[in-house]
Amino acid sequence: MNFRNLTLGTTVAVLATVPTMGIAHPSGASGDEPILTQPISGSPEDYWYDYLADIREAEHELEKDLRRATDEEDRRDALEEYRTEIADANKDYKKEMRERGYRVGRVTIGK
Repeated sequence: MNFRNLTLGTTVAVLATVPTMGIAHPSGASGDEPILTQPISGSPEDYWYDYLADIREAEHELEKDLRRATDEEDRRDALEEYRTEIADANKDYKKEMRERGYRVGRVTIGK
């Protein structure tokens, strides 16, 4: 197992074990940006690792902000900041992939 596979495996394990508090890994159903679980290119590259680092940082900041929260408004602010950081990380990563010629899209299956 090489270092990249070890890092990716560790990162995925860490992301999977972060306390969710109901919305730590938002789904597309609520309108929040989903956290990507696989690289768009099909194999990890520097931009994927940057993306994972951004996600980890956002989750770490959310935990810190929620610990310091004294009322419901503080919690709402922390969650809104988290959602914004996730959306920015997704936007930046997808932009880099588009610039490199990878197709970035979403498949939606209707009723």
